[in-house]
Amino acid sequence: MSNDKIVWIDCEMTGLDEVRDELIEVAAVVTDFDLTPLDEGIDIVIRPSAAALENMNDFVTQMHTSSGLITELDAGTTVAEAQTQVLEYIKKHVPESGKAPLGGNSVGTDKVFLTKQMPELVDHLHYRIIDVSSIKELSKQWFPRAYFQSPEKHGGHRALGDILDSIVELQYYRRAVFSAEGPTSDEAKSIAAEVGSHISR
Repeated sequence: MSNDKIVWIDCEMTGLDEVRDELIEVAAVVTDFDLTPLDEGIDIVIRPSAAALENMNDFVTQMHTSSGLITELDAGTTVAEAQTQVLEYIKKHVPESGKAPLGGNSVGTDKVFLTKQMPELVDHLHYRIIDVSSIKELSKQWFPRAYFQSPEKHGGHRALGDILDSIVELQYYRRAVFSAEGPTSDEAKSIAAEVGSHISR
């Protein structure tokens, strides 16, 4: 993979059931690997089916009501049109498919829904993902002081805001946890030989 971009995507759904639930908002921001956004990104509200709306539980309904998203759904676009717009945005920065990884927080869940409803978009991305939640969980165990001082979130369960929170969070962990220059090549080679030596295979 030769690439210098990350495609950050966040989705809002009617729930987490990949069979019954549907996308209702998708946002994307492209950054470089210094985690600098290349522009303001794109944010699309999607009109779900009546069945998906009916299936929303009280918790999800309250969340999307508090964020203001639920009042925008009637004016939302179709999934097909949303995919077209988001893919056009991504291709502006990442024209070649299979190059840029998907970034986000617990982004595996987003990818499940994107694979189902926006497969062309997923096909344009590299199969690898950059999941900030994994770094956060490891930091909680290995660098608890850094974890407990991590930045507050302000996304408010809106797709674009949540993406920006994820980018800021990774910027933080890059400076707070990945701050050292790392080992020399010889030191790295020695570590590679050492790790796993106690594990029987």
